[in-house]
Amino acid sequence: MNAVTALFRREFHAYFATPLAYIFLVIFLVLTGVFTFYLGSFYERSQADLESFFTFHPWLYLFLVPAIAMRLWAEERKSGTVELLLTLPISMWQAVIAKFLAAWSFIAIALALTFPMWITVNYLGAPDNGAILAAYIGSLLMAGSYLAIGVCISATTSSQVIAFIVTVVVCFFFTLAGYPLVLEAFRGWLPDTLVQLVASLGFLSHFEAIKKGVLDLRDVVYFAAMIGFWLYAGAIVIDFKKAD
Repeated sequence: MNAVTALFRREFHAYFATPLAYIFLVIFLVLTGVFTFYLGSFYERSQADLESFFTFHPWLYLFLVPAIAMRLWAEERKSGTVELLLTLPISMWQAVIAKFLAAWSFIAIALALTFPMWITVNYLGAPDNGAILAAYIGSLLMAGSYLAIGVCISATTSSQVIAFIVTVVVCFFFTLAGYPLVLEAFRGWLPDTLVQLVASLGFLSHFEAIKKGVLDLRDVVYFAAMIGFWLYAGAIVIDFKKAD
């Protein structure tokens, strides 16, 4: 456990060792503000809630989270430090978990820095703070799912650009998996059982329920399972690459 903590600290502190972390935080906060107050018609809706704020989170994460994930293992592989890392007294699974938690914590900080919006809606009215808290939890879980996919993809290549593009494509599929347009495309050649399975994999359908304040255990388990599956797949990929 000490090795995991040490690697977590190294990775987490590394984010703030360069200006890139601060640039990411500024971009994230600016975009959330623009999407909420302008594209989300916050004032025109005349409702004291953060519905418009959380609506755009999946689309923000679709590009910003892969930008964080692309370097996690691709950079280690390109620089050759992955071999050094794997010689430390730490298991493959522990290394994957530590790097994931460091990146997820960084995203959590970015999300926490949006608290002025929560204060704003409480100043303007009497929102359902329980629903807002549930939406924040759901947003963080969804971000973790995007990140876990990025961890796995990053482990397959030494190119950060390729890792970014492939992660965006895979995350885009999981974002839209529950959309009728996507399901119609699958109905032409898949049995209904598999079509329903594809529909159940959509991030948006699970996040929509949490965003409305319904913190259903099934949605939490879904995101936890997605994170676990992709991290496990990432560990297998790293182990396979190490054996090459």
